[in-house]
Amino acid sequence: MNKQVIFEDWGLTDYQAAWDRQEALFSGVVERKTANRLNGTDEATGNYLIFTEHPHVYTLGKSGKPENLLLDTEGLQKKAATFYKINRGGDITYHGPGQIVGYPILDLDNFFTDIHLYLRTLEEAVIRTLALYGIEAGRYPGYTGVWLDADNARARKICALGVRASRWVTMHGFAFNVNTDLSYFDNIVPCGIDDKDVTSMAREVGKPLDIEEVKGHLKTQIVQLFGMELTDGLV
Repeated sequence: MNKQVIFEDWGLTDYQAAWDRQEALFSGVVERKTANRLNGTDEATGNYLIFTEHPHVYTLGKSGKPENLLLDTEGLQKKAATFYKINRGGDITYHGPGQIVGYPILDLDNFFTDIHLYLRTLEEAVIRTLALYGIEAGRYPGYTGVWLDADNARARKICALGVRASRWVTMHGFAFNVNTDLSYFDNIVPCGIDDKDVTSMAREVGKPLDIEEVKGHLKTQIVQLFGMELTDGLV
């Protein structure tokens, strides 16, 4: 098993450009696995952990409902936002500045072949990061993502997850609200859930946070939970 993972921070990246880069990395790993199977070889497959932020954009998963976007084309233009239908699981979500978007492109044969455990491990990394800032978070039964006050009427989501996997290779990932402009969530039914709130770290602690510091803590938690050997990639 290859536990080495290349880490790249793409900064603020156009969604389509980031999607194309993701697809290229993802396809490379899948092709290597396919070649190994066909040729009877055992060449190591790569793993990547990508952090980025996006300009305002709404994305709809393959099982999502278009009516969960509450803006028409003119409304999107007024909000300086774009919209994409994509091939991850889940419904609709928002990405924007101040939000850590994580794209783990991992060959789970190098870690564990269990998508349920994969999602729970990503959630745990966010939960542990929030705890470092005195924010108690957890899971909401029946839903993915990370929630605050999940056991009562004040339940609110702080991190959404949506992934795709092929031959145990993952792409897409999570969206973690740090200093996110939450008003953009008013224009969708987030993840198809119309009776729950969305929040951010800044809202919970009452002030903007150093997003680079949060990224550092989150990266550490992911590395520890997956047992990764991290190296920095060139971007």
